[in-house]
Amino acid sequence: MKPAPLNLKRLRGAIDRLDQRMVELLNDRAKISQSIGRLKDAAQAPVYAPDREREVLDNVRRLNAGPLPGTSLEAIYSEIMSGALNLERPLAIAYLGPEQTFTHQASVKKFGSSVRYIPCNAISDIFSEVESGRCDYGVAPVENSTEGAIHHTLDNFIDSDLKICSEVLLKINLNLLSRETGLTRIRRIYSKAEVFGQCRQWIEAHLAEAELIPASSTAHGAKIAASEKNSACIASILAAKPNRLKVIAPSIQDSRSNVTRFLVLSRQSARPTRSDKTSIMVSIQHRPGALLSILEPFHKNRINLTKIESRPSRLRQWDYFFFIDLEAHAEDASVREALKAVKKQSAFLKILGSYPRSAD
Repeated sequence: MKPAPLNLKRLRGAIDRLDQRMVELLNDRAKISQSIGRLKDAAQAPVYAPDREREVLDNVRRLNAGPLPGTSLEAIYSEIMSGALNLERPLAIAYLGPEQTFTHQASVKKFGSSVRYIPCNAISDIFSEVESGRCDYGVAPVENSTEGAIHHTLDNFIDSDLKICSEVLLKINLNLLSRETGLTRIRRIYSKAEVFGQCRQWIEAHLAEAELIPASSTAHGAKIAASEKNSACIASILAAKPNRLKVIAPSIQDSRSNVTRFLVLSRQSARPTRSDKTSIMVSIQHRPGALLSILEPFHKNRINLTKIESRPSRLRQWDYFFFIDLEAHAEDASVREALKAVKKQSAFLKILGSYPRSAD
């Protein structure tokens, strides 16, 4: 191997000197984070501040003049902030496990690799871990761009006092994984029921005779498929290597823009930013025009609604809760006025949280 040319050595030396300076600056930043942590402890304030996270990332986008793309800088700063959070106070994050699930990926995207992650067997367990204080935050899926709402998550809000403090959008790429070598040997497919819906057309076209068996998570489905002959799973590519599975068919989701939205659950609300969302839960009275009466205040105050989903209340037959997402913070004057009018027209109103809108 020939020695590196002189100009290459000079450039590498420049990078080494910059690396030294960056390490010094990052540690200076970390020391300030430790001081912030002591102040938060004294004030009994939450460690994770979604509004500050949004402010930092907005600053990074504004200051970036290239050539690094904004997504790269945001990923770097997410890890920097993850390390800072851990220095302020070690955090535990509950998620739908085991590892390699999409909820795990969304959790790491939000909180980075420096915090502790606690896998849960069910979405209700995520709520329980945060409610009990065993975990500081939880991450749960709430809707998919192809299949719609994740009802298990919505139903848990009926009895829970937890708040939504942030959201994560994760692009979902689904793959058929198996220990077999081809499609003709596959008799059973394991995955979450929602995932089967996201791959419905592909399954009907290529494995219409296969038995579809629901699993508690895509990662759990991968573990089962790894232990059985003539079996496969639909999961993230990350589930292939640890389970010694082969990718039989990549990217089998029916929609190329397949995105799942995840909520970050907390015991506290988030402070306002310049771009927020609010989620509410409301039950209406049984009378003509009841639904219109709770929608009119939002129209009157020029508040955009981004989602309306109904769920049975589980209290009385044919009694429903409506889950509504709107573009603004609950502390905004227009939202306060609208919610005041909604409360007068409804049987029940609950603010699930206001939080920064995802920039993805």
